[in-house]
Amino acid sequence: MAQLKKAIVVGTGAGGATAAKELQGTFDVTMLEAGKEFRPFRANLARVEKLKKRGLMFDEREIQFLFPAMKIRKTEDRVVVINGIGLGGTTTLATGNALRMDGGLRKLGIDLDAEFEELYREVPVSTRHQRRWRATTQRLFQACNELGLAPQPLPKMGDHSRCINCGRCVFGCDHGAKWDSRQFVGMAIEQGAQLTTNARVEKVVIKDGAAVGVISRQGWRSMYYPADLVILAAGGLGTPIILEQSGIKCESSLFVDPVLCAAVEWKCAFQNHEIAMPFVVQRNGFIVSPYFDYLSFFFNREWNYPADDTLSIMVKIADTAEGEISKKGIRKTLNDEDRNKFIEGAAVCFEVFGKLGIDRQKVFMGTVNAGHPGGMLPLTQKEAKTFHHDHLPENLYVADATLFPSSLGNPPIFTIMAMAKRIGKLCRQKAA
Repeated sequence: MAQLKKAIVVGTGAGGATAAKELQGTFDVTMLEAGKEFRPFRANLARVEKLKKRGLMFDEREIQFLFPAMKIRKTEDRVVVINGIGLGGTTTLATGNALRMDGGLRKLGIDLDAEFEELYREVPVSTRHQRRWRATTQRLFQACNELGLAPQPLPKMGDHSRCINCGRCVFGCDHGAKWDSRQFVGMAIEQGAQLTTNARVEKVVIKDGAAVGVISRQGWRSMYYPADLVILAAGGLGTPIILEQSGIKCESSLFVDPVLCAAVEWKCAFQNHEIAMPFVVQRNGFIVSPYFDYLSFFFNREWNYPADDTLSIMVKIADTAEGEISKKGIRKTLNDEDRNKFIEGAAVCFEVFGKLGIDRQKVFMGTVNAGHPGGMLPLTQKEAKTFHHDHLPENLYVADATLFPSSLGNPPIFTIMAMAKRIGKLCRQKAA
């Protein structure tokens, strides 16, 4: 029997895990993950709240000491950028949304219907969590309906019959209710793939115009992994740096999908014991969704009410693709267009709170943060069939949000998975 060609998949988040599962069997796949095995954050959040009251929580980057799987960076505009470092990538910290957001790709001539249909068969997706909504969430949904905002329950990945309403979705689900990409990693391993954690890939080795392997840092050691195919899925912040260090330049077109939350005091809201982002209001350039913002609650001085008595609504915008991540750091500012979207989104929040009888003067704002970076190697019509840029070696692919032509302003995970599926199929076809 002929020996399988070797494929290296860098990253185990939405794109990497999906690509690895698709490729294993046609290729002998090795997954390289920069972080460690993921463990949900199990600390008593009431104790963290006490640290805040004592003035000991003053910089968002402190969360990394309590929860190393959450990587925090700050831009010059003081936007807090978050991503996951560990097995499963950012899917372990996301809220499990399964939105199909391929409108921009369709405009390029990319049809992912088949891939989405496969995902719906492979991943449990439903809105049955609606049966578990607390009274406050039901009242918010009703208020949005009465205002003609057309709220829609968000489809979620997972088995929410196992949800205990702990409200800790963004710290990793400890009860098996939320799906994350570790399940695809496990499926790839069952099929014969190999996994190495704590392996931070630094560069792709390119010889004679082809990728021949990658170099990763594992502790103090530098390791070389030979490969016939390399898939980079280190995320919108990780992949561009690996490409830069491999001598491949990306574009200065970074987007981050910034979030700003508006909050009020609401006795016994218990939103912190609720599934995150239960429903969404879609608007041109931004979305509005109920969301307890732990980052603002722990570090923003204006968030002074107890967690149980704080009610928060998220505004997430599709920001302008201007900025970059490099070895020097992250450069990202919000322009007037971005800020106007926040103003429009905040006005929707004020309207919803007003419907609940809350005076606008009692609303306080959160910290601008972001967790959906991408866009620095955007697809164009030229790559619609191949998903491969000409300035990449023929056997080097990118399979994460770096490929998005513009900000979605919406949860991207399900769409990243569909793209990674397509890339896996294309690589299998080329190997046949």
